[in-house]
Amino acid sequence: MAISALLVLSLPLCAQKKSKDNLSGYDKSARATVLHDALVYVDPDDTTQKVAEVTPGHELVVIAHNGPWVKVFANTDTPDQGDPDLEPEIATDSVPTPASGWIKDKGVVTKDTPNGDAVLYGMAANFEDAAEQPHAPKGAAMAAHLLYRRVVEYFPDSKFAPEAAWRAGDIRWQLEKADVSTLPSAKEQESYLRPAIYEGELKRVIKYYPGTKFAALAAYDLLDNKLCGDWQGLPKCPEMEAGLYMKYAEQWKESPKAAEAQYNAVYRMGVLVTMYQVSDDRKRSQAAADRCQGLAADMHTRFPDSDFTRRAESIAFRVKQGIPVYGSDRD
Repeated sequence: MAISALLVLSLPLCAQKKSKDNLSGYDKSARATVLHDALVYVDPDDTTQKVAEVTPGHELVVIAHNGPWVKVFANTDTPDQGDPDLEPEIATDSVPTPASGWIKDKGVVTKDTPNGDAVLYGMAANFEDAAEQPHAPKGAAMAAHLLYRRVVEYFPDSKFAPEAAWRAGDIRWQLEKADVSTLPSAKEQESYLRPAIYEGELKRVIKYYPGTKFAALAAYDLLDNKLCGDWQGLPKCPEMEAGLYMKYAEQWKESPKAAEAQYNAVYRMGVLVTMYQVSDDRKRSQAAADRCQGLAADMHTRFPDSDFTRRAESIAFRVKQGIPVYGSDRD
């Protein structure tokens, strides 16, 4: 994935910088990460005992240098105790154990690394691309998440920081969303009956980069926690969800997701037409049909070039023709 050229954003982040300066309880100047799998040895000699492994994006603290070797305290990832928005990284079956030792001084990036923000961002983008491929390497998505996060933590004033913060939060969101979807509770109608996806990282994007497209993208992801699992053929859920999407499209007018949000509202209004017809509630069915047509027509003005506008038009046409949008459409 190519690194985007972003506008340099001024960050009203005194509080952000203060919390980042003490992240993990170590002097920020000593914190580092690696771009590849790095073995930790007892001594600065690769014939000595291996005590740990640091994978891309995980943190270490540089203690000393010895020629081509650096002494480190490895896998030190912890949240800043003073920042309630942060929590530990995503839990895995094998959480790295902190260990002291020596690693080869290769692929180590600190806040003082020349062009370090671009290096971290670019490597994160490479891992993200790899994670999206068939037969993705194990751990690629997590490496991307961590490396994007290090961009923000080590280089908060970087022009890449806003997008890196969004990408880190979105990757974590999608990973946890996939996990939640495998649970039996994912089929429950009410959202509160399933585990909520952790919102902290995306809320930080909205907090620290207000008014940006990345804040808008983060807000769109957050809707997932409010959506129903299974509609169970009842109008309650599509009615509620249509409201959520309409509110988003109105609140985040310039969002890259605004057209998609309004299309989702159009689709759910089309679904409600069918659901109310099944329950013989003609008044509500007609109201939903009118709302469907109105929202679809509005998209022609707001998003004339969007594919979602064409898709909304097809939904409105089916509703006008009396073709069910939900369930079987056979006559």
